[in-house]
Amino acid sequence: MPKKENSTKSFILRIDNDTMSAIEAWAADEFRSTNGQLQWIITEALRRAKRLPRQK
Repeated sequence: MPKKENSTKSFILRIDNDTMSAIEAWAADEFRSTNGQLQWIITEALRRAKRLPRQK
């Protein structure tokens, strides 16, 4: 059976306590996980900078 390709990549992120607390609070306010909030922040920054590939 062929192995399914994973479209996500894991990595370690070092972040200071104050920034992490702010992200956790923001995530809770928007009913997201902390990981989901970080993904959203990164995606939004890339979209605004026009760094994401165009969707087909």
